[in-house]
Amino acid sequence: MTLEDIKRLKKEIGFTNEDIARRSGIPLGTVQKIFSGATSSPRYQTLRALEKVFADAAGPFVHRPHQAYTLPVQNQLVHEPSPAYGARNTRPNEKKQGTYTVEDYMNYPEDQRIELIDGAIYDMAAPIAGHQVLAAEIHHQLSRFVRSDKGSCIPLMSPIDVQLDCDDKTMVRPDVMVLCKKDRLKKGRVFGAPDFVVEVLSPSTRSRDMILKLGKYQNAGVREYWLVDPGKKQVITYQFNGDDMDIAIHGFTEKVPVGIYEGKCCIDFPEIQAMIDSWGEDLFW
Repeated sequence: MTLEDIKRLKKEIGFTNEDIARRSGIPLGTVQKIFSGATSSPRYQTLRALEKVFADAAGPFVHRPHQAYTLPVQNQLVHEPSPAYGARNTRPNEKKQGTYTVEDYMNYPEDQRIELIDGAIYDMAAPIAGHQVLAAEIHHQLSRFVRSDKGSCIPLMSPIDVQLDCDDKTMVRPDVMVLCKKDRLKKGRVFGAPDFVVEVLSPSTRSRDMILKLGKYQNAGVREYWLVDPGKKQVITYQFNGDDMDIAIHGFTEKVPVGIYEGKCCIDFPEIQAMIDSWGEDLFW
C-alpha cells in the first residue's frame, strides 16, 4: 500500500489524525506532518504502521476504491473506559476528570494504586504474579549489567512515583525504568523523564500503556520505551528521536538489546520464559 493509497483511504473512511495516532501508536505530530505533506517520505516502520491501521479498518473494501466504506463492528475505534473510582465516586469533594493535581494524588490512601495523567485519575488493579515475575526479572538483568559495567545509571522498579512532565497534572508509576540523570531523583521520587521505561501489559492497563503513555513518554523525553506483552510473548520496543520513532517487535525467544546501552546490554527473554514455564500458567491465569 503506497502513501497515496493511505491518504485516499483516510479521506474515504473519515479517520481524523487523532484516530490514526491512537490506532497506530505514531505520535500525533508525526501523523499531522505526513498527511499535511510536510513529511513526504515517512520511515519504513511508520509507513507499515499506517498501512496496518487502514488495512484493518477497511477490511474487504481495501481494494475497492469506489465502494463506500463501512467499518466492521469489531474494528471500530475502541476507547479505554473512563477512569474508574469505585466507591470514591460518592465523595462530595470529588473533582471532574482533567482537574486533579499532584496534591490530590498525594492525598489518596497509600493502599489505593492510582496514576495521574493529564489531570485524570486512573485506578490500577493489583498486578498478578506473572506480571511481577516479568518486571522483576527485567529489573534484575538491568541491575546486573549496570553493576558489571560500573555504570552511573540506576534501574528502578514500581512502585516509584514519576512526576513525568514536571508539572502538577501527571504522576505515573512505570513497571521498570532506568534513570541516568541524578538530578531528577528528588526525595525518593523521579522528577522528569527516565531514560528507559518498561511497561508489562495487562488487560486493565493495555490501552493506556499502548496509546496514552506511549505519547506521554515520548513527549516528556523518554529515550526508549518497551511494551512487554505476556499474552503474545512479544516485546515491542520504541526508540524515540523527536517526533520520529524506531519500532521493533521481538519474541520471547530472543535476547532483546537495550538501545540506550547501544546493544551492550540485552534482556534474556528465553531465560525469563524458562522460569515462567517452570512455574506454569497459574502465574498468569
